[in-house]
Amino acid sequence: MALEMYDYVLFVFLLIAFFFDVKYNRLPNWLTVSGMTFGLLYHLITNGMDGLIFSVVGLLVAGIIFILLYIFRAIGAGDAKLFAAIGAIVGVEITLYLTMYSIVYAALIGIVILLFTKTFLRRLTDAFFTLVSTILSKELQMLEDYKVTRSTRFPFMYAVIPAVITTYYYYFLA
Repeated sequence: MALEMYDYVLFVFLLIAFFFDVKYNRLPNWLTVSGMTFGLLYHLITNGMDGLIFSVVGLLVAGIIFILLYIFRAIGAGDAKLFAAIGAIVGVEITLYLTMYSIVYAALIGIVILLFTKTFLRRLTDAFFTLVSTILSKELQMLEDYKVTRSTRFPFMYAVIPAVITTYYYYFLA
């Protein structure tokens, strides 16, 4: 299989997203909406209604998966919109691979951060006591506050870029 023009657009789109996510810790709406619009229009123009359906289904599947992750505060809203745009650009199949690899890489990055920071034991203990307090009090607000203020966070694009490389390697080269 050969790479299509939309694959190259995806690479540029993700490099821009990487820049914004790392530098500003946010993904601008103009970027994610542009990605969605490009995907929908490109596939409509090149493949008609079949292309539009391909793009809409990719957008919806990715959007639903990542909105669920956003609801559980695993990712930010910008990441959910980013993956909806990715779905619109490359469709369901590649998006599902990207999703899987992104989650795996995010978990690995989180583990590395925890293992190699001097505060690992303190964070682990803090997280444990927060969890126990939440269970005993039956009040979820403490856990929510912990996730927002004290949990280990990093730009999700750190996981997305290696996921794209892995996906395209196995999908097109292996």
